[in-house]
Amino acid sequence: MPTYSLKINGQIQTVDTAAQTPLLWVIREHLGLMGTKYGCGISQCGACTIHVDGHAMKACGLPVSAMADGQEITTIEGLSEDGSHPLQQAWVETQVPQCGYCQSGQIMQAATLLKIKPDPSRDEILSHMQGNLCRCGTYMRIVKAIQLAAKVNQGQTSINE
Repeated sequence: MPTYSLKINGQIQTVDTAAQTPLLWVIREHLGLMGTKYGCGISQCGACTIHVDGHAMKACGLPVSAMADGQEITTIEGLSEDGSHPLQQAWVETQVPQCGYCQSGQIMQAATLLKIKPDPSRDEILSHMQGNLCRCGTYMRIVKAIQLAAKVNQGQTSINE
């Protein structure tokens, strides 16, 4: 089996696996990072959303061989080690999760939005997030959490205010 060196959450990780192994399985099974979830396996639900060089991508459809040339991969664990990222705090404050299964993918998708659009409108949020499904239907709380995180990032408010 080939060996791949991947930069995940700022650390170089080496894995021995087949070239077509989805990055999702490398992250979960080889590296033990369980925050990135398996949802559908066909890049449709967004539960497996990670960042590759700062862009939201679905890990279940990315072969590990495509990630071996120095891209910076960030999982939910790498977004913040202690849950202090404004999106993570806003998720808790606005009580977004019910089952919680999709939430890491939702947060990773939202983080890319706030990076490119620090103060998104409701319509911009809905458009950007439409590739991430929530089986519990907490979409309005997701929008509220993203709006809160945007305000925190801009210094307009703080969590628990």
